[in-house]
Amino acid sequence: MTTQEQTVTTLRRSAPASKQRVVWERRLWKGLIITILVVGAVVMSLPFVWLVSSSFKPEEKIFIFPPQWIPNPFRPQNYVEALLYKPFGLYFFNTLRIVALNLVAILLSASFCGYGFARIRFPGRDFWFGLVLATLMVPYFVLMVPQFIMFSRFGWVDTFLPLTIPFFFGGGAFNIFLFRQFFRSLPEELADAGRIDGCTEFGIYWRIMMPLCKPALATVAVFTFLAAWNDYIGPLLYLRSDYNFTVAIGLATFRGVMRTEWNLLMAASTAMILPVILLFFFAQRYFVDGLVLSGLKG
Repeated sequence: MTTQEQTVTTLRRSAPASKQRVVWERRLWKGLIITILVVGAVVMSLPFVWLVSSSFKPEEKIFIFPPQWIPNPFRPQNYVEALLYKPFGLYFFNTLRIVALNLVAILLSASFCGYGFARIRFPGRDFWFGLVLATLMVPYFVLMVPQFIMFSRFGWVDTFLPLTIPFFFGGGAFNIFLFRQFFRSLPEELADAGRIDGCTEFGIYWRIMMPLCKPALATVAVFTFLAAWNDYIGPLLYLRSDYNFTVAIGLATFRGVMRTEWNLLMAASTAMILPVILLFFFAQRYFVDGLVLSGLKG
């Protein structure tokens, strides 16, 4: 056997071993990654598990250490007492009103502005779009005082108007950016076909483009719902009457200067977070779509 033949034979024998080593390395890395993800998921879920567990405990057993994960005694009446402690049905209805108005305002205005920046050519379009994106760098707390002065002079304090009307004027820079990226990804030939058929620019936006941007609409709707449902600073600034309070403000009323009803607060927090959890399970793919859409080419 020649030297070349010996080399070929050696390579053939070592190939299966090398391939098996690569397979085992991939399995090892995959198992390591899964283990890290499982540990991370458990760690991240511990606060929520503690919240749910504490909502069924007597108040004196909430802060014991080590924590008692299984309530003993089991006290489900915390939920009844919590929801009767304050008019949470009214708070829930107020929050839904704000969420519904914000959804209508943001979906219409943000999509309209996004379509304009994506499809209509006008002088300074890129400059104005850059200016819109620059507003993302401005913290909300910088605008909080001048906005409050302006809305108080309008007589809007203790109404839902400051929490809803501003969203009819653009709907937010991020939402405009997301819609603009999505509209730019649609073929221009669709708009050209509409113009040939005599459709106006608004008709192209409403009849052709809007039915095609359902993924973007769903993504923005999910983010809008979460932002409006969890908003605390806005209602705290503008709402004064108890009958106008939202869920976030209602939860804050459990904390007093002298005493806090921790068991009732935990029960009310668990009850009020259920709509968000249901929304996440039914629309979790739109969270990922939001990241994908915001990174579209163009």
